Amino acid sequence: MIGDANVGYVVSAAGEPAARPAPAHLLTTDMTLKIDSPLWHRNVGALIDALEKPNFWKILVRYLSDIVRFDSWVVLCFHAANRPDVYVESPGLDGGEDELFRDYLHGFYLLDPFYLSCIEDQRACLQRLDDVAPDNFEAEEYYQRYFRLNVVKDEVQFNLPVGPGKVLALSLGATHRFTPDEMAVMSTIAPWLLALMRQRFRIVEAGEDHFPRERLPDEPVLPPLPGTHGLTKREMEVMHLMLSGSSSKSIAIKLRVSPETVKAHRRHIYLKLGVKSHPELFAILLKSRELASGPVE
Repeated sequence: MIGDANVGYVVSAAGEPAARPAPAHLLTTDMTLKIDSPLWHRNVGALIDALEKPNFWKILVRYLSDIVRFDSWVVLCFHAANRPDVYVESPGLDGGEDELFRDYLHGFYLLDPFYLSCIEDQRACLQRLDDVAPDNFEAEEYYQRYFRLNVVKDEVQFNLPVGPGKVLALSLGATHRFTPDEMAVMSTIAPWLLALMRQRFRIVEAGEDHFPRERLPDEPVLPPLPGTHGLTKREMEVMHLMLSGSSSKSIAIKLRVSPETVKAHRRHIYLKLGVKSHPELFAILLKSRELASGPVE
């Protein structure tokens, strides 16, 4: 885990965003004026009007940037058994596609703590990296070779379940730690933002003739990692959790087994794959990405 505690964002027992705004004393005068100003409310009205427009997500992100500082963003739909569907993402530094994000789609998403969390616990909510990062996250190869370079410092994600094993997500990444004020503002707007996301998804799913579909063509499940055909399903689960930064103790809690069982799985994984360390396991993942059939469009 990283840094200070989360601020003010909750969900109801039914999985819907709870209508409880962050305490007013947590909002700075500047941000309070922004979200209470007539201009901001006009922007919300414009967002509702833009629900059926192809550039809805870009309009939403532009308005969000008026009240919260962030450096990258992406809208995607996570699936329990397939690659994520990317709706739209922020451009790379050169204005083109972000090559690191393409690596993510080739398989790194399987190690993403946000992906693992929202697939395991599907509920409408606002999550911060602190909520989902495993205990050894910053020490792992995934953090050092992907997350640190792509997201850099902090990340939040608005999650909305849209079907069995499917979660629509708006992710905001930052090169700074989100401040308590920024977290409070995002907590305050989360209920109506998630409602807008739900309506947008319904419009896209309807596939009306006048409205272009944003979803990418269905992608096959990522091919098995080279040499992993001998691993059991549980060993694959343990391997992904290990690579994402979870300790044996946290894996045991998540899978509801003993730490000794996790250690046994780890020994079997190392033996079957002929490796002796996490970096070697990560190298196998990279090799799998390079050998994956077909590019990610």
